[in-house]
Amino acid sequence: MKCMVKLSFFWLVALLCFCSCGRMPQTDGTGGSQGKKVKAVVVTAGHGFERAPFFAIFDGFDNVDYTEAAQSDDSEIFEDISQWDYDVMVLYSMTQRISPKRRANFVRLLERGVGLVALHHCIAAFQDWPEYQKIIGGKYYLKAAEQDGVKYPAGTYKHGRDMIVRVADSSHPVTKGIRDFAINDETYKNCVFEKDNHILLSTEEPTSDGPLCWVRRYGKARVCYIQLGHGRTAYSNEDYRLIIRRAIDWCAGKEQ
Repeated sequence: MKCMVKLSFFWLVALLCFCSCGRMPQTDGTGGSQGKKVKAVVVTAGHGFERAPFFAIFDGFDNVDYTEAAQSDDSEIFEDISQWDYDVMVLYSMTQRISPKRRANFVRLLERGVGLVALHHCIAAFQDWPEYQKIIGGKYYLKAAEQDGVKYPAGTYKHGRDMIVRVADSSHPVTKGIRDFAINDETYKNCVFEKDNHILLSTEEPTSDGPLCWVRRYGKARVCYIQLGHGRTAYSNEDYRLIIRRAIDWCAGKEQ
């Protein structure tokens, strides 16, 4: 009997050690391990949007600690970056004025490796700053224009379009495991795209350009642009939310 008790105790200790040392890391439900939160600043202004359902997206991210920076002077967030404490900036703004100093500070952040997630109408921001197109990978012209001897038509848009979003790269951390999905959203047409964008999402919707989401590098920064995201029907789409979540993780260099 004593021998059996000793053996039982031995196996109990062994089981406890296995459970303690061999435990799988806890996950947040999207493939990432729990740990230090990503610090993000969400930049808004220059375009109206439904605040409550939009910020409900970020409220649902348990791995993201976000702050809204609503701009009153178009781009004051880049006026002084000496105390910058964010891993990622999320642009949901369409403001236009940005001084040479602020442009330089914006680029300096990217050169440091601060990530950038660019959403929807921010592709039409800073129309008079050509470098911004190279940063986010595209441009929506608010009016017909000529640049470097090339003429570009004004962009067009359509509200409330039902479309199928195709996953162009299912191996990238932002879109891995996501299948083609349907969404009701605003479409953009006649945008200009940088040739070195790596396309993650696309559509064949006739009122839209083909590319809907891409990633690229600028300086040391990871950049992800997502064209989707006009109103509450897009905000509530689970695939859209997951893509934003993944984009923030990837741009912060914290994807799992």
